[in-house]
Amino acid sequence: MNAPVRLTMTNVRKRYGPTKALDGVELELRAGEVHALVGENGAGKSTLMKVLSGAVRPDSGSMTLDGRSYEPAGPQDARRRGVAMIYQELTLAPDLSVEANVALGLETTRFGFLRRGVDRRRVEDALAVLEHPEIRPDASVAGLNPAAQQLVEIARALLLDVRVLVLDEPTSSLTQQDAQRLFTLVRRLRDRGVTVVYISHFLEEVQQISDRFTVLRDGRSVGGGRTTNFETGRIVEMMVGRSLDEQYPRTPHQAGAPILELSDLTGDKLPRGVDLTLHRGEILGIAGVVGAGRTEMLRAVFGLDPVRRGSVVIHTVSGAAIRTPNAAPRRRIAQGLGMLSEDRKEEGLTLDQSIEDNLTYTRLRPYTWLGCLNVGRRRRAVEDWLGRLRVRCAGPWQAVGDLSGGNQQKVALGRLLHQDADVLLLDEPTRGVDVGSKAEIYRLIGELAARGKAVLVVSSYLPELLGVCDRLAVMTRGRLSAVRPVGEWTPEQVMAAATGV
Repeated sequence: MNAPVRLTMTNVRKRYGPTKALDGVELELRAGEVHALVGENGAGKSTLMKVLSGAVRPDSGSMTLDGRSYEPAGPQDARRRGVAMIYQELTLAPDLSVEANVALGLETTRFGFLRRGVDRRRVEDALAVLEHPEIRPDASVAGLNPAAQQLVEIARALLLDVRVLVLDEPTSSLTQQDAQRLFTLVRRLRDRGVTVVYISHFLEEVQQISDRFTVLRDGRSVGGGRTTNFETGRIVEMMVGRSLDEQYPRTPHQAGAPILELSDLTGDKLPRGVDLTLHRGEILGIAGVVGAGRTEMLRAVFGLDPVRRGSVVIHTVSGAAIRTPNAAPRRRIAQGLGMLSEDRKEEGLTLDQSIEDNLTYTRLRPYTWLGCLNVGRRRRAVEDWLGRLRVRCAGPWQAVGDLSGGNQQKVALGRLLHQDADVLLLDEPTRGVDVGSKAEIYRLIGELAARGKAVLVVSSYLPELLGVCDRLAVMTRGRLSAVRPVGEWTPEQVMAAATGV
C-alpha cells in the first residue's frame, strides 16, 4: 500500500532575469520515503529545494504539506513547520559546541531566561537518535570530522520534529565508510516516518538509498518512478537530453618523456617519502582514502605547502632539468604547472569576481600592453573558452558564485587550460559535478594528454580513475604505492591498498 502524500509542489516557476530556473516543476513526496532528486548542474534542483525550504519565493505555483497549503515565509518558518535543508556547504559555527550549534536559534526561554537544562535534554535526545555516542554535546564542532559535522546539522533538524529533510550532496566530502553510516541513519529516519529528499550526482548511491526518484532537466521534471525500475543509461539520457554513449570517453594519446619527477618528497606531516615520475601525454591517477596525504602531495609540488625533504624536478622541452624543491605557486606557474584545488569555493575560485577574471587570473599577459588591459580582446578570448567548455552562464561578466557547481568547476579547469599549463595537478576534478559535465571533463583531460600535456589526477571516485587514467598508484598514510598500469589493478586491490590491508 502506498504511503500518504507528505508534500506536493505543483507548477512551480522561478525566473532570474532571462533565465528560467524553474519552469513548471511537479514533485510529490510521500511520508516515510527516501526520494532522490537527480539532474545536471543547473537543472533546477537547488532552486527547487530552496523554494521548498523557504529560502526562495517562487514566482508562481503552489505547495501543500500534509494536505494543507504550504507557503513558508523563510527558512525559519519552514523549519517550524518541519521542513529542513542541509546544504552541501555546512552552516555551522565552528567555535561553538555541538550543543550550542544544535540549539542555535531554537533555544527555549521562560520569563526571558534561557532554560539550559531543558535545551541540554532536547539536544541529548536528538543526538541519541543518531546513535553516534562519540558526538558529545560539549564537544567543539571545529574538532569534528566532516561526517560528524554533518550529523550535527541533522541533529538540529531533529530538534524540530522534522517531517521533510533535504540532504544536498551529503557524501561529497565523506569517506566510503562514513557514507555507509550516513545511509544507515537515513534509513532509520525513513522508518520513523521522515521524508528524506536525497540530492546526489552519484547514481549508484541513488540506487542504493532511495525508494523513488525524480529527474529534472532545464527547470522541468522530465521523469521519475520507483528506484527498483532505475536504469542508469536511461536516467542519464533523461538528465542530459541526449544519448551518453561513453561514460568515460577516451582520446588516443601516448606517453612520452618524463616531465615531473618526485624523489623522497616529504612534507610537514604528509606526504612521506614519495617517489613518482609523470610523463608528457600521460594521465596518472592517485587513489586513496580521505586524509591519506594525496592533497598534501599536490600542494607540496605546487608550492602551497613546504617540502621538508626530497626533490621536485621539472623537465623542460629542451631537456633541461629544473630542480626547485621549494618554490612559490607563482614560480610553479611560470615553470608550467597548474593546480585545480579540491576546494573550489575557498581556494579554486574568487566567487564574487566575474568569470573572465577567474578564467584569466594566471595568464593576463596576452591582453595587456604598457600596463593597460585590453578588455575587448580578453572578453573575446573568454567567450571562446566558454563555448569550448560548454559553460552555462549569462556571459563573461557574470559572477562565478552565481553559477551552478558543475559550471564553476569548468571555469576553474578552464583557467588551467587558458594558462596552457604543461603539468595539470587535478584534485577531485569532478566533485559535485553531474554525469554530463563529468563526461565533458574526462573528454578535456583526454584531449590534453593527446596534446602532450601531463595530467596527475587525485580522486576519491575509483570508477573514474580506472576509466580515465593510464597508470595508477595508491596512497596510504602519506606513502605512495608502486605505479602500475590501470589494467593491472582491480577495484578490490585498490581498496585493499588504500586501507592498508
